[in-house]
Amino acid sequence: MASHRNLKAWQHAKTLAVDCVAAARRFPPEDQGALADQLRRAAYGTALNIAEGSGRKGARDYRKFLINARASLDEVEAILEIARDVEYLDLSTFARLEARRDEAAKTLYGLIRAVEKHV
Repeated sequence: MASHRNLKAWQHAKTLAVDCVAAARRFPPEDQGALADQLRRAAYGTALNIAEGSGRKGARDYRKFLINARASLDEVEAILEIARDVEYLDLSTFARLEARRDEAAKTLYGLIRAVEKHV
C-alpha cells in the first residue's frame, strides 16, 4: 500500500482535522469536554484511520479502516451542523469547514472505490 502521506484523502483529512481543532478551541468553556472534544476525536479519527489502513496488508483490511474513516467523517459533518445551530460556529467558519469536509469526503470515497476493486 502507498504511504498515507501521499494520499490526497489523508492530506484533506489532516487539513480538516487541524481546522476542526482550531474551531473547537473557540467553543465555549462549558462545552470543551463534550461537543468540542467529540469534534476533535471524529476529525482525528478520519485522518488516523486512513493512515492506519494504508499500513495494513491486503485490500480487505485497508477497506475496513477506510469505512471507519468515512463514518468519522459523517460524524464530523453532524457535529459541525449542531455547532452551527447552537451558534458555536459563525456561518463563514461553518461554510469553510463544510467545504473542507466535502473535499475530504470526495477523495475518501474515491479511495474506497479504488480499494474495493482489489477486495
